[in-house]
This record gives sequence, structure tokens and C-alpha cells, in this order.
Amino acid sequence: MASRCWRWWGWSAWPRTRLPPAGSTPSFCHHFSTQEKTPQICVVGSGPAGFYTAQHLLKHPQAHVDIYEKQPVPFGLVRFGVAPDHPEVKNVINTFTQTAHSGRCAFWGNVEVGRDVTVPELREAYHAVVLSYGAEDHRALEIPGEELPGVCSARAFVGWYNGLPENQELEPDLSCDTAVILGQGNVALDVARILLTPPEHLERTDITKAALGVLRQSRVKTVWLVGRRGPLQVAFTIKELREMIQLPGARPILDPVDFLGLQDKIKEVPRPRKRLTELLLRTATEKPGPAEAARQASASRAWGLRFFRSPQQVLPSPDGRRAAGVRLAVTRLEGVDEATRAVPTGDMEDLPCGLVLSSIGYKSRPVDPSVPFDSKLGVIPNVEGRVMDVPGLYCSGWVKRGPTGVIATTMTDSFLTGQMLLQDLKAGLLPSGPRPGYAAIQALLSSRGVRPVSFSDWEKLDAEEVARGQGTGKPREKLVDPQEMLRLLGH
Repeated sequence: MASRCWRWWGWSAWPRTRLPPAGSTPSFCHHFSTQEKTPQICVVGSGPAGFYTAQHLLKHPQAHVDIYEKQPVPFGLVRFGVAPDHPEVKNVINTFTQTAHSGRCAFWGNVEVGRDVTVPELREAYHAVVLSYGAEDHRALEIPGEELPGVCSARAFVGWYNGLPENQELEPDLSCDTAVILGQGNVALDVARILLTPPEHLERTDITKAALGVLRQSRVKTVWLVGRRGPLQVAFTIKELREMIQLPGARPILDPVDFLGLQDKIKEVPRPRKRLTELLLRTATEKPGPAEAARQASASRAWGLRFFRSPQQVLPSPDGRRAAGVRLAVTRLEGVDEATRAVPTGDMEDLPCGLVLSSIGYKSRPVDPSVPFDSKLGVIPNVEGRVMDVPGLYCSGWVKRGPTGVIATTMTDSFLTGQMLLQDLKAGLLPSGPRPGYAAIQALLSSRGVRPVSFSDWEKLDAEEVARGQGTGKPREKLVDPQEMLRLLGH
């Protein structure tokens, strides 16, 4: 019987797993019957991956889904990653709220999996566990001087202005004239835009009060975005580039030399890349019209793209106490298409600055020693969302595929994981018989002094944030201190 069930997979990862001793876990190969207790499933992480996975799992007419989140508040990167001046992107919260309001879905915030409760404990309580906790870390530069004051990750900077509790101590020093962002993706452009946007344009957003206060005092006038490769390889999208080009009070600095010969090369590239490169090309090489020329002439701030440059060292100030610049290796491209890589020419140049922001990618962390983790790729090894060698354990989102794509990409990815799980449930490849679900976890958390935050609790915090924002014309004033949140809830 067992061998027939395992053969259904068509891959060899799960069969290698040694099944628990008889009596400890119900048979994995007994088909799940609708007469048996509700399928209990839990999802770890309440960002887009977590909510989209839950949304798909609720297509099963009896399934109950519990979503665990380490923050007291839901929505992950929609709340803490999306730029405050992009409120339309946050509208997806309405969809997630509908999911959370389902009678078969529950949100439990203020519960850190791996600390407050372990993955093996979740696996004992649920028929299946989905890890959707995203990428909580950043890729290090791994160059000398990275530890100097004045250097921080773009991820931490974004968390700071978006109210992520762990980043509220950041206190970035914006007293310098020039900032350098290492990276040329959408996050890099978000950071540059926030640094250069006139503060009065941010007053009506949900940026935190503290961050707005610091930005009002900012002396940063120029922001350079540095990339190892060229204009054809930038990772940002045309929407973000257009916003930068049209940014009030700021002008672009692009060197026409970087774009020589590009007109012929873009003929064969995919349309989105072609449109993006054409916009860069026009901005770099064409003389602006009278109105745009006047706007640029009056601009007090500037931003520029530095191509074919690879960071080698963060240079210290004369007293060695903080960052004062970045030493860059000049590069050239080798290879074609996807294989194009930057190789050093041997030339170096120094770019003076007082603030260095590293934006070369996010990175997931391992959540529990019992869960396989590929530290090189920063993902949980999986096949279509099924965690290798661990039956009943799944993953979705960035921890499944790496920190790439937009919210829509994560939606598709998470639906696929949900689909695989429901297939396995139907095929009898998950534990049969009842599982206690949240009742067992609640008892464990209570014994450990952990007070979970429900979705109705979140809605009280949401109402408080909205009320606090009304006085200053903001959509909300974010609560940034978890202890204050818990006090407001009487926890």
C-alpha cells in the first residue's frame, strides 16, 4: 500500500523519509475522508505569500487555515515593504482582509515560529504546514568597511520609514550631501525616491512620523545608484523609472557614453525591456523640451545611474569613524543575454558620499533546525512547494523561490503551492484522522506566556492608527512599538 502511494509523486524526495513508528502518527496513506474531522492547515507568515496560500486552501470546503505571524500586525511586506507613496499597491490588503474574515480562517499575530513554537510542534497539531515567512534578511556586500557607521541595508532603511519595529532604532544620518545606493532594482529606486521627494509630498502618506521628521532635516542633494552591469541589465521596472524622471525638484544625471551602440542592441530584446531601455536612452541622449529643461534647471536635487561599477570597499573618513565614500572597480561586460556578466577592467575610481545603502537583494533565514534550508540560495529546498524529505511540509513565496518578482508573481506561486497541498490531501498523502490545530498550539503558547493577537485585535489597532492619522491628514499613523500595541489591546 505504502509503495503505491509514494509512487504517485513521480519524484524521489519524500520516499526517502523514514516514517514515524507505528502508533505515533496516523498512516500517511489512508485517504482523507470528508467524514473525518476538518483538515487543519497552518500557514507561517501573513504577507502576500501567506494570505494567497490561505486563500487557495480555503477552496477546500472543510479546510480550516490558521495564519501565524511574528509581528502583532498582518500583511508583511505590503505594510512594511511597499513605499508609502504607492498606496494603490496596498489595496491588496482588502483581499487579504476578506480571507481573514472567513469563518474557516484565523490570524494569530505576535507568535514567532522557531521561538514561541517549533515547526515539529506545528506539524503534530496540523495535517499540513506551509512556510511563507518571506525574506527577513539582506545580502551582505562582503567588502571592507561595510560595518562603518553610515552604511546600512536598503531593507533596513525601508523598514525604518515604513514602521517595521526591528528597524526603528536605525536613525540614519542624512546630514551629508551625497548618498550612494549599491544596486539598481525597484527597492533601490524606492529608497532614492524617498530620499529626494520633497517632504511635503510625503505628508499625506502613511510614512512614520519619526521618518518624516528626519527627512525634513535631510541635507541629501544627490543620490547615485550604482550597478555592476549596464543599462540593458537594470532590474527596476519602467513605472519606477518614470516616477524618478518626473520627481518634483529633482533632475536625472545619465552619461550618454553609457548608451553608445544601445539603439541597435534593443531591437531584439523583449518588449518590456525594450520600452524601459528606450526611456533611459531618451532621457540620457535627447535634449529636453523647454518646460522640462526649465524644470530641471530649477531642481535643487539630482539622481544618477552609474553603470559598469562594482563596489570594492567602503572608504572611511579621515578619523575612521564613518563612511566617506565607495571605491568602485570599473567593469566591462562579457557573454551574451542571460549569461552577461561584469568583469573588472583593472581601473578603480572613488565616489565620495556620506551615506551608503546596500540594495543587492533580500535573503531568507532558516526558521527551525528541523526544516531543510539551502543557505547558499537562501531558500527551502522544494519541488513545486513540497519541502524535500519532509512530508506534510510546504513552502510558498520568497522562501520557496528566492526574493524575486512582484506581488502578482507571489500570488501565482502561492496558488500553485496551495494546489499541490490540496492534491496531496485528496490523494491521501497527508495524515488521516483528526488533528487538534490551534487548540493544541494555544495551550503551548499559554504555557509559555505568549499572548497571540487575533484579526479582530488587529482591526482595533487599525482603527487606532487611522484615528491618529486623521488629525494630520494622513491615511494612518502607524504604531511602531509592539509593546504599545499589546498595551492598547490589554495584553
